[in-house]
Amino acid sequence: MCLAIPVRVVELVGGDAAIVDAGGVRKEISLALVDGVAPGDHVILHVGYAIQKLDVAEAERTLALFASLRDAAATGPEAA
Repeated sequence: MCLAIPVRVVELVGGDAAIVDAGGVRKEISLALVDGVAPGDHVILHVGYAIQKLDVAEAERTLALFASLRDAAATGPEAA
């Protein structure tokens, strides 16, 4: 199974590289597969590569879904 997550681009660092923020974790990734990315944009990250640019509303919806899944896992099945 593969997982790709939305992240926010914090800084372009030259070439096809950027620093992104994923829930407070910053990481350098490749933008080689996506054109026209700027700081503040959201992208889908998979195995160190941005594979698609996202609009802010879609990124926020997806991140909210991940947060609700994390919260549900933290409370366990007895909360259901």
